[in-house]
Amino acid sequence: MPLDPPVPPCPTVPSPDSRSPWPLLFPDAPDRSRSRFPVSPRSSLVPRCPWPLPFPLVPDAPGRSRSWSEAVAAAAGALRAGGLVAVPTDTVYGVACLAQDSAAVRSIYSLKGRNGAKPLAICLGDVERLYRYCRVNVPDELLRDLLPGPVTLVLERSEELNKDLNPFTSLVGVRIPDHAFMRDLARACPGPLALTSANVSSQGSTLTVLEFQDLWPQLSLVVDGGPIGDMQSPECRLGSTVVDLSVSGKFSIIRPGCALTPTVEILKKKYGLVPESS
Repeated sequence: MPLDPPVPPCPTVPSPDSRSPWPLLFPDAPDRSRSRFPVSPRSSLVPRCPWPLPFPLVPDAPGRSRSWSEAVAAAAGALRAGGLVAVPTDTVYGVACLAQDSAAVRSIYSLKGRNGAKPLAICLGDVERLYRYCRVNVPDELLRDLLPGPVTLVLERSEELNKDLNPFTSLVGVRIPDHAFMRDLARACPGPLALTSANVSSQGSTLTVLEFQDLWPQLSLVVDGGPIGDMQSPECRLGSTVVDLSVSGKFSIIRPGCALTPTVEILKKKYGLVPESS
């Protein structure tokens, strides 16, 4: 196995033109040596990585396609090993695990100090895969008008979804972020991802990897996609717009999020849906 590059003396957010994929780190190693996946999914010690793994912003940029694919492979390997991976999305930074892995799902709740009665959304790479995990009662065109995008659609869950994921509800939120890395990562995994924001519950959403640096030691991998969005905008940390479409002909806004106006306009004007309270 080729030797890995030396570890930088301190974590930094690299500029887009200096990004290159870094292997995974085990924080307990005295010499800070790097170790690569795969690792047994049920290993007693899930590898931890307290240093970000940068990746090129454009997957087909000249000379960077390999770096992009290596970053996707590293993240997918960490997830398959049962780990938690911090990822960039089209709204804020998130933490993902395999939704069908009950132990990993429990780890996300522990990481965030999250109320066990608060559900986790699932993340997919394509609209086509949504039908396997949800019962859909809206036109396919409606789904494609909103996804990929900064919207979470709440639908009836199917029997295919892990029963330990949100066992207290028959519904599930679905995300297909408008973010090439996230979609490639979801496609590289055997099932849906469970996805939540990269922060301790009740704290603000994060737009750079340094903003959730305290969580790094509990994560298997941190994928650094650089700053997300306009950090000066008052709407930059709102997260996705969450809309319940589980009732035929109606919709209910659960969280306004960053895409409320265009989402409501599509639902009302194009598809004639009415707010559930009306």
